[in-house]
Amino acid sequence: MMSKVKLFIAISLDGYIATESGSIEWLNHFPQDEVDDSYETFYNSIGNVIMGSTTYRQITEELADVYPYADSKSYVLTSQTFKPADGVTFVNKNVSDVVKDIKSDNDSDIWIVGGSSIVKPLVENNEIDEYIIAIAPMLLGKGIPLFKHMNESLTLNLINTYRKNQLVYLSYEKKPLK
Repeated sequence: MMSKVKLFIAISLDGYIATESGSIEWLNHFPQDEVDDSYETFYNSIGNVIMGSTTYRQITEELADVYPYADSKSYVLTSQTFKPADGVTFVNKNVSDVVKDIKSDNDSDIWIVGGSSIVKPLVENNEIDEYIIAIAPMLLGKGIPLFKHMNESLTLNLINTYRKNQLVYLSYEKKPLK
């Protein structure tokens, strides 16, 4: 089985993944009336995670006391030097090359954790196999967009929609190239 590249991310209704300062605190403002195990179900299908250094720093310094992806192979794209961490590989390569390396090494699915600078080249090269986007009922007005200006459009196939609490989940898959 060939590994799939997946994007699972929450955005505001107006398409932002974070405020201009990078905060995602706004995601904590929605009541949880029912159990939403969407993330856990998704994460259990993943063997590898890819993120940029800004996302890595936010996760390790602001959001979590313990690195939450320790049971997956993690790849952090960076030209900076970080303190070594168990299960984390720091690479100074473009994201497409990292995806190819992972796919040649194993068949576990790959989660693109973020951010938008990592997502953009994968979208432009049609390398994301599945998009799972949770839309939150918040208009931020400005911030960091999920999809920055792209050179060409890309049509996807809708495969699923559902609602949990105040979030609407949309799942798409890429169309095969002809």
